Amino acid sequence: MKEQIKRYCNSIGIENIGFIECRRFDELYDFYDYRKNNKLENEFEESDIEKRINPKWYMSEGKTIISIAFPYLWVDNYIENGFSKYTKGLDYHRVVKKYLDEICRLISENGGKAISFVDSNTLPERYIAYLAGIGFVGKNNMIITKDYGSYVFLGEIITDLTLFDKDKRVFNEIEKFKECGQCDICYKECPTKSINEIKKNPNICSSYITQKKDLSDIEIKLLKGKIFGCDICQNKCPYNEDVKFSNIGEFKPLDFMEESNCEIYAGINNKAFKENILITSCGWRGKNIIKRNAIIRLHNEGRDIKKYKGDSPYLNDYIERLNK
Repeated sequence: MKEQIKRYCNSIGIENIGFIECRRFDELYDFYDYRKNNKLENEFEESDIEKRINPKWYMSEGKTIISIAFPYLWVDNYIENGFSKYTKGLDYHRVVKKYLDEICRLISENGGKAISFVDSNTLPERYIAYLAGIGFVGKNNMIITKDYGSYVFLGEIITDLTLFDKDKRVFNEIEKFKECGQCDICYKECPTKSINEIKKNPNICSSYITQKKDLSDIEIKLLKGKIFGCDICQNKCPYNEDVKFSNIGEFKPLDFMEESNCEIYAGINNKAFKENILITSCGWRGKNIIKRNAIIRLHNEGRDIKKYKGDSPYLNDYIERLNK
């Protein structure tokens, strides 16, 4: 079964796949408890620690977690228009889910049960990938793979089949950052200092700020031209130099997402949004978040944004705040 799964993954251009035991990750409890007590959780995180450390609440009879990294970098010269590289192709949630569900089908045909996960779940995905040998956790808090750097999406499958190997890494080695060594480029380059030597605070991460529904005046300034997501710590990471490109066709950048004219995003209507952005991984946050961030970018460039006032009280409020 393991070889069948590996062959299928290789056939679609996926090389990073690992199998670990489906078990409680009690070693993570103190980490999550510290985050909760120090208000480092954000609105997208599961607040119930038990659900985060016990994958068996998804499948009580689960024996193996399969971790798979899906590379998404297609070219090395993406247009810098405020959108992170990961948003440029089709929505990875749907793309990755499609491939994971095909593996679940293979498992089912061999008499097993399986369920798949992409992003929106309580699993400690990066930790699972780390234990499975997919890559190491860098100082920028990302999984970094040998061939594709950090330009990967993670997906998981829980199955009741016994396919797991011995963990390839251990918990207490993570924060030694052996692979990063003395390099601290990501600390220096992070525009909001969300990552630093003392602690990591995702609540001031530029990528997170672009996705928030309500922004303070300080957060508006911290956007620094970003419309959705942030690639700065990835762009500067030495492990992302000379990486392989993805063979997964769905992640090829869409023409609309490579537009350099920010006014197109600031003035986008419902039809254009549904046809061009809703099909990407940033579409879930809604049209007004994209428009708001694009309008803020235009304002920072010294452009007139009054023409974007209209029927949306939400957007009008930001335009008035920016023009004070």
